[in-house]
Amino acid sequence: MKQRTSNLRELRAGAPLPGRRFDLEERLLEFAAAIIDLCEALPRTRAGGHVGGQLLRSGTAPYANHGESESAESPDDFIHKLKICLKELREPRRWLRLVERKEWCSEMADTKWALAEAEELIHVFVASIRTAQRNRTRGEGRT
Repeated sequence: MKQRTSNLRELRAGAPLPGRRFDLEERLLEFAAAIIDLCEALPRTRAGGHVGGQLLRSGTAPYANHGESESAESPDDFIHKLKICLKELREPRRWLRLVERKEWCSEMADTKWALAEAEELIHVFVASIRTAQRNRTRGEGRT
């Protein structure tokens, strides 16, 4: 599996590296791809299959839901769709913690990366929701 890195670290450290920009869609796509890889590596047992199925569904959903937010019909709809993305990110975080606890993945670095990325994405969506709510409130005051 290729080494994954988060571009959020670059943003926190200052300006992004030349030629790189913060791309939430790309991060969600990379997260979904990592989840698929992890699920394929889980043990072929009853428990591994159950956890893998739950992780696969919840870990790939934020990518699709983010696409829905891009075509929101109103500020309220946009906020609602962001909240769905946030909710969908919290579930795989739990499943990843279980996979880590059980030491089911031979590449524990991949599990740790996915867990750290889930945490960072959760923070991004919490901040995005707050900003959208603040912007909506300011917009309503002008009408």
